[in-house]
Amino acid sequence: MNTNLEQIFNLLKKTLDSYYPISDNTWNEFKNICTVRELKKNEYAFDVYDKVNAISFVYKGLFRTFSFNEKGEEYTKNFFWETRIYGPMVAMLNNKPLSSIVQAIEDSIVVDIQHDKYRELLEKYDDLKMYHILYLEKHWILQKDESGYSLVLEDAKQRYKRFKEEFGHIISRLPQYHIASYLGISPTHLSRIRKSLKEEN
Repeated sequence: MNTNLEQIFNLLKKTLDSYYPISDNTWNEFKNICTVRELKKNEYAFDVYDKVNAISFVYKGLFRTFSFNEKGEEYTKNFFWETRIYGPMVAMLNNKPLSSIVQAIEDSIVVDIQHDKYRELLEKYDDLKMYHILYLEKHWILQKDESGYSLVLEDAKQRYKRFKEEFGHIISRLPQYHIASYLGISPTHLSRIRKSLKEEN
């Protein structure tokens, strides 16, 4: 897999700016806490009980976060694709090991951002603070509120319709069992839902 560092960092800067404009001064310091990493398909970016000090920007590829219930069954929590950021924020803020796994679904390239250094830059630069607030509002508050509502109040077919609205652009890249795991149903049940929706159209 070929890596072009200039292209990678250009996309990272463009993505940050799409939430709030980042000054050159802030950006120059921000780049210094970043490391580019390549991951192969099915490789774990972070594993359960790892002690992690990074959040990761997806330049190329696709990831999922998942954990296991008491029966040992997988539960997929979320998906992350190009220009999205994943990371065990709760574990890092509480200084605890991870409780879930981040896995590459495809060969991928990410930018790892040192979390402790990032927190220092947040205290130092107001533009980075604004980026951080706006990112959290969009992806941690609004989206999580909608997904929580869906799991409690909607049946499996409604949840799949909502899934298609949010993740339609990556559905063709996702194995069916990952989608089923996210929806909390079996792959067989998912097949039935897809078939019934086709028949309705």
